[in-house]
Amino acid sequence: MLNPASPLARLMAAPMRPGTVEWLGVRPARLARMRAPAVIALAPGQGVEGDHYRSATQGARQVTVIAAEHLAAIGGFLGRDSAPPELLRRNVVVRGINLLALKARRFRLGGALLECSGECHPCSKMERLLGMGGYNAVRGHGGITARVLEGSEVRLSDWLVPLD
Repeated sequence: MLNPASPLARLMAAPMRPGTVEWLGVRPARLARMRAPAVIALAPGQGVEGDHYRSATQGARQVTVIAAEHLAAIGGFLGRDSAPPELLRRNVVVRGINLLALKARRFRLGGALLECSGECHPCSKMERLLGMGGYNAVRGHGGITARVLEGSEVRLSDWLVPLD
């Protein structure tokens, strides 16, 4: 663990610009096609209303968030301009913020309060959905998972604002 007084710890805790919500997705069932509503509801301790990952177990993977900039990187690794967000099967796409800088931090997503719970690693579906090399293209670019501490609705063009 870093000494909180160290220069590196101070840099890692430095303020960041907020990001903007560009896309929202809900997975109604395992392997089902993603829906892309203009609004999603986040329930405390459970996740996205209507999403098959929604849980009452207080799990770490209640909401998945990926940066739009990483969709371009993943697409580039596959010889495309970008990877379609619905194929990555994440709940939220944001632009303008490095999500890995949110590790172990809380943030506001629209009116909801979330806490980053880890990185969102690719699953074996990426090879099938994105084609050959899909799994490796997503490695290190899959975004983050988060727990919902306070629920609210989240809309397109809402802010993702780092807190602590």
